[in-house]
Amino acid sequence: MKTWNFIKYYHPDVASGKKDADSLFLMTIGKVNEKTDENTIINLLSTNLKNKFSSAPVIDHPKDVLSVNQDFRWYQNNKKVSSENKTLLNNIYSHRFIAENEQKEKVSDSKIEKFKKDENLPLAYRLLALAKLQGAIDYLYPHKYLMNKNAEAYFSDLTDQTISCTSRKDFEIILAKIVSKMEDTHSFRFYDQLNYKNEIFHRSYFPPFDYVIFDDHLLVTYLLLPEICSKANIHVGDRITEVNGKSIRQIIKEKKELLSASNSETLLYLISDYQRNLIWPDDQLRKDLKVVSKDHKTYQADTEFINFTDKQQLAIVTEYIQNKIRLKQQYKIDHKDIAYFKINDVFALTKNIPDDKLDDHMDAVFKEASSKRAIVFDMRGYPDWGGFVFHYVYKYFSPVENHFGKYYKPNVKNTGTYIPISYKDFGTYYSDIKNKTVHPYKGKVFMIVNPETLSMSEWNTMNLQNVFPQAKTIGQRTAGADGDIRTLKLPAGYNLEFTGNGIFYYDNSQTQKVGVRINEFIKYSDDDIIQQRDLELETVLKVLN
Repeated sequence: MKTWNFIKYYHPDVASGKKDADSLFLMTIGKVNEKTDENTIINLLSTNLKNKFSSAPVIDHPKDVLSVNQDFRWYQNNKKVSSENKTLLNNIYSHRFIAENEQKEKVSDSKIEKFKKDENLPLAYRLLALAKLQGAIDYLYPHKYLMNKNAEAYFSDLTDQTISCTSRKDFEIILAKIVSKMEDTHSFRFYDQLNYKNEIFHRSYFPPFDYVIFDDHLLVTYLLLPEICSKANIHVGDRITEVNGKSIRQIIKEKKELLSASNSETLLYLISDYQRNLIWPDDQLRKDLKVVSKDHKTYQADTEFINFTDKQQLAIVTEYIQNKIRLKQQYKIDHKDIAYFKINDVFALTKNIPDDKLDDHMDAVFKEASSKRAIVFDMRGYPDWGGFVFHYVYKYFSPVENHFGKYYKPNVKNTGTYIPISYKDFGTYYSDIKNKTVHPYKGKVFMIVNPETLSMSEWNTMNLQNVFPQAKTIGQRTAGADGDIRTLKLPAGYNLEFTGNGIFYYDNSQTQKVGVRINEFIKYSDDDIIQQRDLELETVLKVLN
């Protein structure tokens, strides 16, 4: 796998697409077994390629390069690899293919589309999927260096499991485990690609109550089916600490092995989503829950879960989920002293405004906002209008120079390394309006963030933090996955999305996994959630009073 990926990403014949990398893998894998030595493998993969190069070696010495991921010790320090083969691989790297642009992954073999969803893939295709995942991590994932140091050994163990696995479900568990090790919130949704996701995550039955997940308990927040909850003696405000004898802490640990998230706060937030239904440890319709009541009494609650074959129960759950989404979308801060902008609902500001009037309209919006004592940017969501912060906030409030972060893109001259965007790219990532007017705002500015502050929302928050030096960022840790999404196509139609760029603050501070800088972390207690308090708004009002 290491040799194939090296050839795939560097050899001019393969990296250019003249020879299909997947076909090379499938053609070769049948010729090797556990007894095949390293030199034979290198020879098998390279023998039909043009390995004498007439071109000059590639010269690439960028001033600022993120190269920590690039590691060739697997062959350079391997005593079993002959000096001839080390020279061969070094020569391939020295004469590596240079792409004009970032290359997209592809699956070209038409046989891949013919696999049934419940069919265990042939061994060659299972190993191809693992090889492609390993290659993506080694060559396309800028934050490999943040992964657990034991990830390579873990991958090797999963490769052994892949060889012996006998079902599609077991193979999908292996895929999920590999992706989880990336610890990248952009990859969280990979679970939804799995044909056996309901069985793997035990999503067959829904609880008769909604909940929020903490480190060691589930907090009951709403009773969807009060009759069932009453029979089980479950009430709003109760804590569930065990499910069928397994602690919530242990269940979360098991889920973390299957779900990719950049930090633990984001994982808990995402699996607290009732609609996803990802927290349960088994597929039993009735579950024995260990409950700690609000008055600290502990008891067992034999609880019937919701079965969607019951159309009445299905209707109740569907209506509840729809109402919950609707209420969240309608949320806003309405206060006479506060100008409030919700990042996933700013496009509404353009409603019925002709394009030629939009600049004047947004100037008027921000002039009105500037008359308030405070401006609040609610960043808990994904921007529905990229131009709001990037162009219009910058145009009205910012100095001309607003380079608020470092953006590393893949280095096409040396795949596996990353370089800062060039000045010619600045207009794509940093707004740049010459001779603009600046309207300094001297009032209070707040950014509200939480794990829904993901990717472009994190990038926009960094932007706003620089535009408004006096701003306070408040809330919970953000998703910790900034930068453009890259997509890896795997055999059998699986698609993995992951972070494809390196994003840092201008002083090189990490944002991946860490999230954006926060001035005041706000932690909700059980009672705060039950009472539906808005601690962020309360924080803003305290400052204004």
